[in-house]
Amino acid sequence: MKKLFILFALAASLYLPSLAQSIKTPSPSTPQFVRQDFGLSSIELSYSRPGIKGRKIFGDLVPYGKVWRTGANQATTLTFGDDVTIGGVKITAGKYGLLTIPGASEWTVIITRQLDVTSPAAYKQDQDVVRVTAQAQQLPFPLETFTILFANITSSTCDLQLIWDNVFVSLPIKTDVDTKIMAQIDNTLKKDSRPYYTAAFYYLENGKDLNQALEWFDKAIAQDPTAFFAVYQKARCQAKLGKKQDAIATAKKGIELAKQAKNDDYVALNEKLIASLQ
Repeated sequence: MKKLFILFALAASLYLPSLAQSIKTPSPSTPQFVRQDFGLSSIELSYSRPGIKGRKIFGDLVPYGKVWRTGANQATTLTFGDDVTIGGVKITAGKYGLLTIPGASEWTVIITRQLDVTSPAAYKQDQDVVRVTAQAQQLPFPLETFTILFANITSSTCDLQLIWDNVFVSLPIKTDVDTKIMAQIDNTLKKDSRPYYTAAFYYLENGKDLNQALEWFDKAIAQDPTAFFAVYQKARCQAKLGKKQDAIATAKKGIELAKQAKNDDYVALNEKLIASLQ
């Protein structure tokens, strides 16, 4: 009997932990990951969201004048896909920690190189990238769950907003979009591969400005004088503009180039075009 009791107790000790491990409950402070497209890249935010749960929050659960991880459980982080400017300081693309020091009327918002600060003792001020003072505005209603969001988004600016209980704090973020776009335009227009043919063909096929299309066909052919397909489309464009003799002359050039390229299809297309104009 004693042996049976021992065996039963052993079996129970093996079974009960496995039973406990199978029970899953909601996290008291749910994690959230936010990816916001911004400028020519994005900003990624990772944090946990505590609730009020009947407690006094600021000045009590979250003390005034002390570093707060700005969330619960884990450290709060921001990942900038491109360079941004916060508080007049340029921040290079990368991953950073987000910390705050709450106050009754204003907060200090900190972007830090530290990615693991979960308590004031772990904070190192010499790792700050920038500190910004922000006003703590009072809301006319409480928000139960701590929330960080991106708002007032334009092509080059957005606000990172922190809201909990009846307190609202906003952090402006900027990025230099115009310089990047102008550099792209300048770089593209200086390349030999400018898409003149594609633009001209689209105009020709869709009944747009044929004179503009003809100008682009000329530029496409200047880029590649052996482009027999572009010469044929130029002839078509001239024909649609009523320039029959020009179209015939261009089509004859197209036949010559198509033969050099051993492309019988374009030889036949040019011949049909010439026949339709005579």
